[in-house]
Amino acid sequence: MTWKTELRERVTTGAALGAHISLSDDEARQIDSVARLFPMAIPQYYLSLMDKSDPFCPIRRQSVPDIRETVVQPGEFEDPLGEEPDSPVPAITHRYPDRALFLVTHRCFMFCRHCNRRRKVGDARASLPLNDAAIDDGLRYLRAEKSIEDVLVSGGDPLILDTERLDWILSRLREIPHVRTVRIGTRAPVVMPSRITDHLVAVLKKASPLWLNTHFNHPKELTPESTSALAKLADAGIPLGNQTVLLRGVNDCPSIIRELCVTLVAHRVRPYYLFQCDLAQGIAHFRTRISTGLEIMESMIGHVRSYAVPTFAIDPPGGAGKVPILPNYLISQSDSAVVVRNYEGVITKYFESSAGPSECGSGCSCRGNSEQGQRHRDAGQSVAAMLDRSGPVSLVPQGNARELRRSKRSSD
Repeated sequence: MTWKTELRERVTTGAALGAHISLSDDEARQIDSVARLFPMAIPQYYLSLMDKSDPFCPIRRQSVPDIRETVVQPGEFEDPLGEEPDSPVPAITHRYPDRALFLVTHRCFMFCRHCNRRRKVGDARASLPLNDAAIDDGLRYLRAEKSIEDVLVSGGDPLILDTERLDWILSRLREIPHVRTVRIGTRAPVVMPSRITDHLVAVLKKASPLWLNTHFNHPKELTPESTSALAKLADAGIPLGNQTVLLRGVNDCPSIIRELCVTLVAHRVRPYYLFQCDLAQGIAHFRTRISTGLEIMESMIGHVRSYAVPTFAIDPPGGAGKVPILPNYLISQSDSAVVVRNYEGVITKYFESSAGPSECGSGCSCRGNSEQGQRHRDAGQSVAAMLDRSGPVSLVPQGNARELRRSKRSSD
């Protein structure tokens, strides 16, 4: 079966799903009602990994609609990452100084139930096409913004595009002199490994330097088929990373994340991020406490080789971007020393340098950042107000480069 045939034969209704797993008529109706809000599409391959009788199966939880998705909790957002204000044109999100997100499709191989971009992803969102004009506008913006050195091609899932279409987009990106690297975010190796064809791999290899990040959430997803797809990519010299989302009832366990990460490394995939589940509407049942992620990190740092340990991060609302979160290894600090603990709980002292401030030179760009850092510290004096539910969602320093870009666009 070709990947395009597999795409056409995805399971999209409760009745069709009931032919594969144990469902009551009421459960099938509930699935269809949720799918009208955010569609269901499960590839036959991914469906084959599902425990047919276990409602707590991690494969099932990620792919089958849950009635709890219809409930919007306080503190959830339609645009949880605040992408829209940072979108100068429909296909681009420009948040960080040297990189941009390039959305090339709203379609996916499978509609993950924890999707943070569910406001615009899915067949039901056909009214939001990313057509040639939108892609051209995106490329035009990337050519004009010479500070952008890295482009993340995402969506939806960019690998759902025809290989020739993807080749055209990647070729246009490679023609932009200041774009030094291109990344692709995809879940194809996880949910439809048949998509990783020799032709596709050749196109991706031609676009080097290109990095590919995928999205394995559970060791059960690392099958002979998916690892064979990863091997094709790695053998072509394409660096591979993985972004895992911490999901209640799926992988919120130190042993599961550890097994996932060390197995990924064995297949030449670098664990990149472990994300706290975002504040998207209707997915509160997936979210864990921050302390769960910190517990997982404590179980891995020092106990697992460092290149198998991802960065635990939160992408808070308001467009703040990814914020790394670590267990607290710094116990105390003075002018002369810091007291730290290691992964075993050993507490030790490190003597501070008696030298003065950094001597990197007056011409160094960090000198210009010192005033911005002071503004950030000033804004932080009112951070206590954020702990109140009615307080501000974010505090943005005056002169923030991203805010200046926003105001420039609004005045154009």
